[in-house]
Amino acid sequence: MASYAKFTGPELSAKEAHEVVGLLRRREISPSELLSAAYDRIEAVEPVVNAMPALCRQRAEAEARHIANSTDSASTMLCGLPISIKDLTNVAGVRTTMGSKGLAEHIPQESDPLVLRLEVRGGIVTGKTNTPEFGAGANTFNAVFGMTRNPWDTSKNAGGSSGGAAVSLATGEVWLAHGSDLAGSLRTPAAYCGVVGLRPSPGIAGGGPGPIKFHREGVQGPMARSVRDCALFLDAMAGFDPRSPISYPAPSDPYEDAVTRAEGSLRIAYTPDMNGFAVTSKAMDEHLRAALLRLERAGSIVEEACPPLPDLDRTYRVLRAMLWAALPGRAPTEVQRHFKDTLRENIEFGKAITIEDVYDAQYGRTRIFDNMVGFLENFDVLACPVVGLMPGPIEEEYPTHVDDVPLDDYISWLRFSYLATVTGLPAISVPVGLNEDGLPVGLQLIGQPRGEAALLAAARIVEANLGGPLGPIDPIVTHRC
Repeated sequence: MASYAKFTGPELSAKEAHEVVGLLRRREISPSELLSAAYDRIEAVEPVVNAMPALCRQRAEAEARHIANSTDSASTMLCGLPISIKDLTNVAGVRTTMGSKGLAEHIPQESDPLVLRLEVRGGIVTGKTNTPEFGAGANTFNAVFGMTRNPWDTSKNAGGSSGGAAVSLATGEVWLAHGSDLAGSLRTPAAYCGVVGLRPSPGIAGGGPGPIKFHREGVQGPMARSVRDCALFLDAMAGFDPRSPISYPAPSDPYEDAVTRAEGSLRIAYTPDMNGFAVTSKAMDEHLRAALLRLERAGSIVEEACPPLPDLDRTYRVLRAMLWAALPGRAPTEVQRHFKDTLRENIEFGKAITIEDVYDAQYGRTRIFDNMVGFLENFDVLACPVVGLMPGPIEEEYPTHVDDVPLDDYISWLRFSYLATVTGLPAISVPVGLNEDGLPVGLQLIGQPRGEAALLAAARIVEANLGGPLGPIDPIVTHRC
């Protein structure tokens, strides 16, 4: 593991998740020891970053004792490893707010099926990570818990909507963090915080968060500080569950094995703008091209290419809007009256679409999917920016320009995230070094249909050739307290 910044937390907290699981499996440490390290680190850094504002220590300690005394082989996958859960996903008995004032004191009685699976497999929930209201937006702040700060520069945006999850990893609070993704919510904060975030194919990690069990646009997925740890967490998430109708059986070979076997070179298609669809800053493009040049020198082939992506913007917006109108748009009035303006705008757009829009979106996503499948016959991955610019001031809800190019609205800067969401293809953000200001930069890789194993292997090759993983850091405090 490379060292990119100072880390003064517990020695255990600096280790990768797979290393710690090995220690647990050999009983060289106990789940209770790990929890103590996690909560010590949380206590030390939370006042600065505000990543995990809702904790459940008594619940976690009881689970640690249970796992330590258990003979259940199912729990040996994670063996009592502390993890975090995003505050859009229910954990029984733990405050779950969705980042909304109308749910500020909500305590669910039942856990999401994915949480149940992770606990059966030995994960211990330490707390809930911060998210923008109902996950709407890529800057993590809300009226319940406030702002989550980027640990590499606390005056900056940490990304969203899994911003708290990314920061909990980057600062060493936990070893694995659960997240979810509709418009890059696993990928953007991973890129901004120097960790790995995987948006899996729909159904790989159970169903999407929320009560609409058949939707495919919003998915849950793993975040970690390394590609191997991300694969380990995906293994813990994967598998068929009759409570999740789109869930998909786990592969016969673990995803982690695909990463440990990864070697050689890649055939990479790179697009800096998706045929003019998205905007990338000059500095971001230069950094990514430099990283790709290093991969070429290590033996990979990089070609600038992108398939046709007809009507991607409209297709994505219609599919996305249906979800907003159907979920927060049907929340009780006493909850909706607190909604921020951008969330209201999402809901109103969803209510205004027509059935013809829905038809067009279904045809549109099929055309784009077909184009991508044909295109990827000649490449291992399509590489592109995760997001077209570096993080802005934390007080800025969303950027209005990339360099001198104006953006249309509050989600236009996230256009690089649309493709994987529309097509259902797996996509991962992997760190590719630090920029001249010392901030991490992520590269997005999009893979074959249900090609998580190959995508994770490709990400590991990128990580290995570019000096990753970055490892945890002490927050670099640059804001005025």
